[in-house]
Amino acid sequence: MNGNGFNRMESEYIYRHHRHETRENQCSSALVKHIKAPVHLVWSLVRRFDQPQKYKPFISRCVVQGDLEIGSLREVNVKSGLPATTSTERLELLDDEAHILSIRIVGGDHRLRNYSSIITLHPEIIDGRPGTLVIESFVVDVPEGNTKDETCYFVEALIKCNLKSLADVSERRAIQDRTEPIDRI
Repeated sequence: MNGNGFNRMESEYIYRHHRHETRENQCSSALVKHIKAPVHLVWSLVRRFDQPQKYKPFISRCVVQGDLEIGSLREVNVKSGLPATTSTERLELLDDEAHILSIRIVGGDHRLRNYSSIITLHPEIIDGRPGTLVIESFVVDVPEGNTKDETCYFVEALIKCNLKSLADVSERRAIQDRTEPIDRI
């Protein structure tokens, strides 16, 4: 483990894919989750820019206009209990070979300004079986009246919840040996 709590392989992937340029009024972080399901199964959930509610528990509805391509926008409705009801997000990168998805929030009734995130999936072996190392990182402006620590803590809590749900859904599907892509079900 290094000083940030990441092992060598995690640190390499973070260095390669998750470097964000941060300004003085921004915070950034990277989170890691090991999922006991093959990368193709996990990716079949993550890559669905048009259906984040398949694993993100705070999303009640998502509408994408037009074809799913770089620059596509999605309008997300957020479940009650969060300090928001809608978010407009743009697909920045979708790489099916390298398993990379990047989004940028471009609007909505929340305080996450200049938010962008990158999620990458990497195959690994967990307990002798195919697994997936998931890394999600973000950069966001610190809202007026908040500290960097408060802002990072809030965003990290949301991402941790999403990653836990992604693990739960993926691992349940892996146990059921239902490994076909999610859009065929």
